[in-house]
Amino acid sequence: MAFRRPDSFDDPLYGASYPVRSAGGPAEMQHHHWVTTPPDIPGSRNLHHGERTPQRDDPLGEHGGPGAAAGWEAPQPGVHPGEQLNRFAGFGIGLVSLFTENVLAHPCIVFRRQCQVNYHARCYHLTPFSAVAVMYSITKAQGVKSLWKGMSSTFIVHGITLGAEGVMSEFTPLPRELPHRWSWKQLAGHLLLKGLTAVVALPFYCASLIETVQSEIVRDDSSSGLLDCVREGLTRLLGVGAPHSHRLLPLSSLLLPTALHAILRYAIAASVQRVALWFHQRGRKQRADPSNPLDAYFPELAAAWAGSLVADVLLFPLETALHRLSLQGTRTIIDATDGVVALGNVGSPLVLPVNSQYDGFSECLHAIRCKEGTAGFYRGFGALATQYALHGALLAAARTLLRLLLLEGGGS
Repeated sequence: MAFRRPDSFDDPLYGASYPVRSAGGPAEMQHHHWVTTPPDIPGSRNLHHGERTPQRDDPLGEHGGPGAAAGWEAPQPGVHPGEQLNRFAGFGIGLVSLFTENVLAHPCIVFRRQCQVNYHARCYHLTPFSAVAVMYSITKAQGVKSLWKGMSSTFIVHGITLGAEGVMSEFTPLPRELPHRWSWKQLAGHLLLKGLTAVVALPFYCASLIETVQSEIVRDDSSSGLLDCVREGLTRLLGVGAPHSHRLLPLSSLLLPTALHAILRYAIAASVQRVALWFHQRGRKQRADPSNPLDAYFPELAAAWAGSLVADVLLFPLETALHRLSLQGTRTIIDATDGVVALGNVGSPLVLPVNSQYDGFSECLHAIRCKEGTAGFYRGFGALATQYALHGALLAAARTLLRLLLLEGGGS
């Protein structure tokens, strides 16, 4: 809010009026403007007409006293309890969403990727029931951390992606955010930035993919570190380090599919999110209250959830092919996604190497369609359904809990 400078102001304590000198000269003094009431700042107060600033000796909180009349009651904090509840509610809702999306859903991401690259498996895990059963078997055989492997590397990839996007938007004319009224040129530059960001993060994404799908049985915890994702990504980018198989595809053959997947996923998710918010606002019978956390936070979170869901479902075949090409030739050993087999008297999970031999992106799509059928593109789809069902259930539970808290606070 912009504040105009007045020609005079009234002191609420002494009742005196003082002129304000203006640099514009006498002509400017002929116009009188009043300062609008500034917004309340937490920890401060604004005097209204008929109030005076409480003095040091004034009793606070006495009924009818100057302090009580001005709102300086001792038990009242600087922020209204309802406003405090709204702030904590917004922070808690965002925290629940981030925790669910990046931590609780990580086992579903791990198992989904293992299913996508395991073309030997007889079970495609198209439903959540078979996926959850095998995930439980792997966890029971290898421990809880077997499905949380590679979580630190996913955070590193997110950080590299955000950093690369910020740097490129600063040193190039490509816009990081679209204005409210955008042009087609700005939209093309914005989508190009998303594609270039995915290309920059590609080597590290491949290293993170290996960490998430590799079996815990062959993992050496003594030699693994927190920054292995960065080291392995630079190794693959520069072509140094331990030699890989001759079937390892160069990163140049993955640039176009990676950029295409990133641009399409962002475009679909953003479009669905805008459409969902538009339907929500149009379907409301009354205007949304910005001070109500249910109106301020949940519509955007629900729209973002729907956008990500639609984008991941539509691009699942493209992601399957991209993961297979990224993992080819890396000598990675994964868990068998058909379940646990018995070896003697000891239950041990079966592991197998990834030894695909695709020549490129188009050949990979053709081979999957001919050898595995259309369902081969959707291996591990049940894990994706479980991931979004868990996220949606926790958002609904948080919304119900917040509604109960608001009703309790309003009743008291």
